Amino acid sequence: MTQAADVLDTAMPRKGRKNNPEKTRQDILEAAIAEFVQQGLSGARVDAIAERTRTSKRMIYYYFGSKEQLYLQVLERLYGDIRNTESSLHLAELEPRDAIRRLVEFTFDHHDSNPGFIRIVSVENIHHGQYVKRSEAIRSLSNNVLVLLDEILRRGEAEGLFRQGLVALDVHLLISSFCFYRNSNRHTFGEIFQIDLHDPVVQQRHKEMICESVLRYLQA
Repeated sequence: MTQAADVLDTAMPRKGRKNNPEKTRQDILEAAIAEFVQQGLSGARVDAIAERTRTSKRMIYYYFGSKEQLYLQVLERLYGDIRNTESSLHLAELEPRDAIRRLVEFTFDHHDSNPGFIRIVSVENIHHGQYVKRSEAIRSLSNNVLVLLDEILRRGEAEGLFRQGLVALDVHLLISSFCFYRNSNRHTFGEIFQIDLHDPVVQQRHKEMICESVLRYLQA
């Protein structure tokens, strides 16, 4: 099954879920991701989500309470996708430089292949992080990746590979900034400079560039 953000154009009605409340809930959530990705929070309509799933507004409100609460669940789902996958990369088993490279490459690939995640995060920033503030789950998942990254940095310092005093949050921001920007601004940047940021050759060049940039910043 593809990640949640990939349902942008593929959220189709499901059948045979009458006696499966969890599947009904997940179907509504998948359809809601597609609707919020396409329309944003303000433009999204519960009627449209109901139509995508061939259910009723009443059913959606039963499971999620309100459009805003459904949007919060979408945020938690999309952040959960990336954070849970980061935790499964087995970075603690790798040499520190290899662990950083794997984390950068994963972040780069995830952002490139999940435009829905990019759009939802951009929408949430338009709303000044209003709904992220309400989510303990998103903060907890995000703190987990900082703990993981800090462990890699400390190992690198101890082995004389990385310089002293590196801050995990700063390194996380450095990695995320490049990977996010090239996708959030791909239309304007691409048109202004006449470059296709999804060209495989360009993607590979940029992926290598960010890997090298981060590793050179870290090196002792």
